[in-house]
Amino acid sequence: MRIGELAERTGASPRSLRYYEQRGLLASERSANGYREYGADAVERVRNIRLLLESGLTSEDVQELQACLKLDLVREPACAEAVALYEQRLQAVRERIDTLTATERRLEERIAEL
Repeated sequence: MRIGELAERTGASPRSLRYYEQRGLLASERSANGYREYGADAVERVRNIRLLLESGLTSEDVQELQACLKLDLVREPACAEAVALYEQRLQAVRERIDTLTATERRLEERIAEL
Protein backbone atom coordinates (compact mmCIF):
# COMPACT_ATOMS: atom_id res chain seq x y z
CA MET A 1 0.00 0.00 0.00
CA ARG A 2 1.13 3.55 -0.60
CA ILE A 3 1.68 6.24 2.00
CA GLY A 4 -1.75 7.85 1.49
CA GLU A 5 -3.57 4.59 2.09
CA LEU A 6 -1.46 3.81 5.16
CA ALA A 7 -2.17 7.29 6.49
CA GLU A 8 -5.89 6.81 5.93
CA ARG A 9 -5.96 3.37 7.56
CA THR A 10 -4.00 4.47 10.64
CA GLY A 11 -4.97 8.10 11.13
CA ALA A 12 -1.31 9.13 10.92
CA SER A 13 -0.34 11.93 8.57
CA PRO A 14 2.00 11.18 5.66
CA ARG A 15 4.47 13.52 7.32
CA SER A 16 4.37 11.41 10.50
CA LEU A 17 4.89 8.24 8.48
CA ARG A 18 7.95 9.73 6.81
CA TYR A 19 9.23 10.76 10.26
CA TYR A 20 8.73 7.21 11.57
CA GLU A 21 10.76 5.94 8.62
CA GLN A 22 13.47 8.50 9.24
CA ARG A 23 13.70 7.34 12.87
CA GLY A 24 13.94 3.69 11.82
CA LEU A 25 10.55 2.77 13.27
CA LEU A 26 8.90 1.95 9.94
CA ALA A 27 10.24 0.61 6.66
CA SER A 28 9.03 0.85 3.09
CA GLU A 29 10.15 -0.26 -0.32
CA ARG A 30 10.36 2.07 -3.28
CA SER A 31 8.39 1.21 -6.39
CA ALA A 32 9.79 1.82 -9.88
CA ASN A 33 8.16 5.25 -9.93
CA GLY A 34 9.67 6.17 -6.55
CA TYR A 35 6.52 5.83 -4.46
CA ARG A 36 6.81 4.36 -0.99
CA GLU A 37 5.18 0.95 -0.69
CA TYR A 38 4.33 -0.52 2.71
CA GLY A 39 3.51 -4.11 3.62
CA ALA A 40 0.28 -5.17 5.32
CA ASP A 41 2.05 -5.33 8.70
CA ALA A 42 2.71 -1.57 8.55
CA VAL A 43 -0.84 -0.80 9.73
CA GLU A 44 -0.37 -2.58 13.07
CA ARG A 45 3.13 -1.18 13.43
CA VAL A 46 1.99 2.43 12.91
CA ARG A 47 -0.91 1.98 15.31
CA ASN A 48 1.53 0.69 17.93
CA ILE A 49 3.96 3.55 17.33
CA ARG A 50 1.16 6.07 17.75
CA LEU A 51 -0.12 4.35 20.90
CA LEU A 52 3.32 4.39 22.48
CA LEU A 53 3.98 8.03 21.55
CA GLU A 54 0.54 9.13 22.75
CA SER A 55 1.20 7.31 26.03
CA GLY A 56 4.13 9.60 26.73
CA LEU A 57 7.08 7.67 25.35
CA THR A 58 9.58 9.37 23.08
CA SER A 59 10.58 8.19 19.62
CA GLU A 60 13.89 7.10 21.18
CA ASP A 61 11.93 4.97 23.65
CA VAL A 62 9.91 3.46 20.82
CA GLN A 63 13.12 2.57 18.98
CA GLU A 64 14.01 0.35 21.94
CA LEU A 65 10.70 -1.50 21.51
CA GLN A 66 11.17 -2.81 17.97
CA ALA A 67 10.14 -6.34 19.00
CA CYS A 68 6.91 -5.01 20.56
CA LEU A 69 5.88 -3.14 17.42
CA LYS A 70 4.91 -6.42 15.72
CA LEU A 71 2.37 -7.24 18.43
CA ASP A 72 -1.15 -5.95 18.89
CA LEU A 73 -0.36 -3.76 21.90
CA VAL A 74 -4.05 -3.07 22.52
CA ARG A 75 -5.39 -6.64 22.58
CA GLU A 76 -2.43 -8.88 23.42
CA PRO A 77 -0.73 -9.24 26.80
CA ALA A 78 1.58 -6.37 27.60
CA CYS A 79 5.04 -6.34 26.11
CA ALA A 80 7.42 -6.52 29.09
CA GLU A 81 9.86 -4.06 27.53
CA ALA A 82 7.07 -1.53 27.03
CA VAL A 83 5.91 -1.88 30.62
CA ALA A 84 9.46 -1.24 31.86
CA LEU A 85 9.76 1.88 29.70
CA TYR A 86 6.36 3.14 30.86
CA GLU A 87 7.53 2.75 34.46
CA GLN A 88 10.80 4.58 33.75
CA ARG A 89 9.01 7.42 31.96
CA LEU A 90 6.44 7.68 34.78
CA GLN A 91 9.23 7.92 37.37
CA ALA A 92 10.91 10.68 35.34
CA VAL A 93 7.61 12.58 35.10
CA ARG A 94 7.04 12.25 38.84
CA GLU A 95 10.54 13.55 39.55
CA ARG A 96 9.93 16.49 37.22
CA ILE A 97 6.61 17.22 38.97
CA ASP A 98 8.40 17.20 42.35
CA THR A 99 11.01 19.62 41.04
CA LEU A 100 8.37 21.92 39.58
CA THR A 101 6.29 21.79 42.76
CA ALA A 102 9.33 22.80 44.82
CA THR A 103 10.04 25.64 42.39
CA GLU A 104 6.42 26.74 42.59
CA ARG A 105 6.60 26.78 46.40
CA ARG A 106 9.79 28.87 46.39
CA LEU A 107 8.28 31.35 43.94
CA GLU A 108 5.13 31.68 46.01
CA GLU A 109 7.22 32.26 49.14
CA ARG A 110 9.29 34.90 47.38
CA ILE A 111 6.19 36.67 46.07
CA ALA A 112 4.69 36.65 49.58
CA GLU A 113 7.89 38.27 50.91
CA LEU A 114 7.67 41.05 48.36
